[in-house]
Amino acid sequence: MQKPPRPNAPKAPRSSTKRSPIRLPQATAAADAAGAPAGGGGRAAPAPDEASVKLQKALADAGYGSRRELEEWIAAGRVSVNGEAAHVGQRIGRHDKIRVNGRLVNLKFAARLPRVLLYHKPEGEIVSRDDPEKRPSVFEKLPRVNGGRWIAIGRLDFNSCGLLLFTTSGDLANRLMHPRYGLERDYAVRILGALSEEAAAQLTVGIDLGDGPARFVRLQDAGGEGANHWYNVTLTEGRNREVRRMFEAVGVTVSRLMRVRYGPVVLPPGLKRGQWRELEDPAVEQLLKLLKEVKSEAKNPEKSAA
Repeated sequence: MQKPPRPNAPKAPRSSTKRSPIRLPQATAAADAAGAPAGGGGRAAPAPDEASVKLQKALADAGYGSRRELEEWIAAGRVSVNGEAAHVGQRIGRHDKIRVNGRLVNLKFAARLPRVLLYHKPEGEIVSRDDPEKRPSVFEKLPRVNGGRWIAIGRLDFNSCGLLLFTTSGDLANRLMHPRYGLERDYAVRILGALSEEAAAQLTVGIDLGDGPARFVRLQDAGGEGANHWYNVTLTEGRNREVRRMFEAVGVTVSRLMRVRYGPVVLPPGLKRGQWRELEDPAVEQLLKLLKEVKSEAKNPEKSAA
């Protein structure tokens, strides 16, 4: 079967180090490389129900001294974790017992970051927990969440595949889906035949779908052979079956639809169908930072344009 193109997606690296799926200039590949394997596993550390921070940072935030001073204290054996000598760079959680010069200290931890999961949805799975037809659900393959549950960020219909995001935070899910953020979604679309110039123009200028106008902010011919032709398209919203309905409105049938990007998150080249990968904390922080910047630009368009 002919594989779909990956519009604007990064090529797989030659080394074994994974690239961050968050497309930000300051993204660090090292942070992503420390994440769960593409085969579907959770974070190696910290535990799902526990915040984690470097020991010297936690002590510095609590006012025990500068990080440099505290690193010297740790190296000198003046700090212990759970009764054992600590080491510089050691990560601790809220349940660990920390002593400085033999005295127990109480450290405050910042609120835990939301968990974010990338899932490569195959065709033939529904994005719902309750299906009268008892079809396979994407939720059946996700890891368990202690004291919470996964929230799907947008949907992909039963016959579509590609990148699907999940989070444990309702607030984050809302921000990622809310129209005011205008987050772009990239799709690789295979159609039967090819678009005429007139039809392509209609899809980019705007077309009425009955529940409002819709248009692709980008539409690129990705080539193809015979009756199968690929196009890369971009939307800034996520209405029900919107991509398929737009092509149907100009008399074209979509034979395959694959999402390859949602906002700043791209489908990792090594993430196979039916597999998931959880974002590490640095990548989640980058995502939250980007959303904050996008919200700020939406409130002050003149300032951002300048």
